Parts: sequence; structure tokens; C-alpha cells
Amino acid sequence: MERANSSSLEGFILMGVSDHPQLEMIFFVGILFSYLLTLFGNSAIILLSILDARLHTPMYFFLSNLSSLDLAFTTIPQMLTNLWGADKTISYGGCVTQLYVFLWLGATECILLVVMAFDRFVAVCRPLHYTSIMNPRLCQLLAAIAWLGGLGNSVVQSTFTLQLPLCGHRRVDSFLCEVPAMIKLACVDTSLNEAVLNSVCTFFTAVPLSVILISYCYIAQAVLKIRSAEGRRKAFNTCLSHLVVVLLFYGSAIYGYLLPGKFISLFYSVVTPMVNPLIYTLRNKEVKGALRRLLGKGREVS
Repeated sequence: MERANSSSLEGFILMGVSDHPQLEMIFFVGILFSYLLTLFGNSAIILLSILDARLHTPMYFFLSNLSSLDLAFTTIPQMLTNLWGADKTISYGGCVTQLYVFLWLGATECILLVVMAFDRFVAVCRPLHYTSIMNPRLCQLLAAIAWLGGLGNSVVQSTFTLQLPLCGHRRVDSFLCEVPAMIKLACVDTSLNEAVLNSVCTFFTAVPLSVILISYCYIAQAVLKIRSAEGRRKAFNTCLSHLVVVLLFYGSAIYGYLLPGKFISLFYSVVTPMVNPLIYTLRNKEVKGALRRLLGKGREVS
């Protein structure tokens, strides 16, 4: 076992699109642009949620957690480094960190989207009891469950994957170190690992998505009972952004489960963190108003 895994301590080679070197600069520019938008958009949401008292609500508390999650992805700088030059290597420690963090954040987002759906359910279906139900203590508890649940899944599954002997195999056919790509490097039977991976993916996709869809069925019934068109429009807008994010996240997850590939992981780590703040701000008057107030204060100070 020591001999089988000794070469892995030297590090790994992230193949990415190295088989098509003419595409590397295109990917570099696109990923760099997406990364800058990700940093700006998610940082702005977190900053506004902290500084603007009108956004001190459960919805924006959970949205700040989602933005923090998107900012926590540690894979993009390594991608940019590998795409820029001829060196495609990543250290063993860096690969292990990517493995744990990427799986942790992915599982956490699955749970967090369910929590956000519950928040929208209470807001629309129990509006008179919303503040008493979604109190700060419950919000903090739900956020902690999301983060710790994702961490627990990552610790178990990543550790299980790292036990596999690699027999000197170092070429990872992906943009980052992730469980499916690492399993392919193993030189032993990986049926058990693949079964565990499929079971966990099915659980973290089917169960949260089912809960979210059921909650939105109740939300739709409640919205249809609202008599005023303005009331229905407001209730619809409060849920639309979250529903779009859910469809984007779980749609790509299901696609990745049916047709796995390295570009799905690229979508998770680059595109989703970039578009989430855009989706939540384009039609959100509260966020736009908070941004105008913050910029207005900045002009007054200057």
C-alpha cells in the first residue's frame, strides 16, 4: 500500500483541456472573468446584508451564507494557474484540500437550498407567524446544520476515496481534484466506492429536490389564494430567484449524474457561484435599494 500510494505524495497533474492547448487561453479568459464577477457579486451581497438594516432578515441571512459558500471555492485560482502555463501540477496537500472543500461546499449548498425553500414557505404560507417562526436562533441552527451536514458528508466520502491505492497514477482527467476523477486513478476494484458515491449523490439530489418541490407546491397554492394582483406578484417575485437557482443547481447535478464529465465540475465551481448573485439582484428591489443607499452614503462622505 505504501508503494502504491508513494507517487501520489509527489502531487498530481490536472489535465483540464491540455489535450486541446489551443483552448487553454480561451478558458483562462472566460474563467478569470467569471471569477472576478463571483468575487464582486458575492462580496457585495454579504456587505449589503451586513451594513443595511433593512436586509437584516432571515432571507438575506441565508443568502449571505450562500454567497459565503460561493466565495469559499478554492479551485478557481488553481485552475487559472494551470491554464496559464505549461505546469499542470498540484501538490498532494492542495489536491486533498480541493477534494474535501469541493465536496463539503457542494453538499452544503444542497442542504442550504432546502433551508431557503423552508424560509420562503413560511414567508408565503405563514406570513403572520413568520418573524416568530424564523427567529434568529432557528436561522443560526438551520445554517449550522447545512454547513456541518455538508462537512460530515465530505469527511466520510473524501477520506474513503483517499484510502484507494493509486499505483503511481498521477494524471487527473479533470480541472480539479474531485471524487469521481480520483476514483478513476485507483488500481483496485472500485465498485464499493462507486456504489457509495452513487448512493450519496442520489440522496443529496433526490431528497432535497423533492422537499423543495413539495414546498413550492404549497407556496403556489397559497399564492393563488391571494386576491390582489400586486400581492400575487410580490409573493411570486420573492420565490422566483430561489427557484431559478434551485433549477440551475439541481438541473446540472442531475445532468452530471446521468452524463458525468469534467465540464460539469467546471460549471459547479465557476458558473454557478457567478450567476447566483446576478439572479438574486437583477429583479430584487431591496438589494438594488440597499446598494443605492450605500453608494449615496459614500458620495456624502466624500
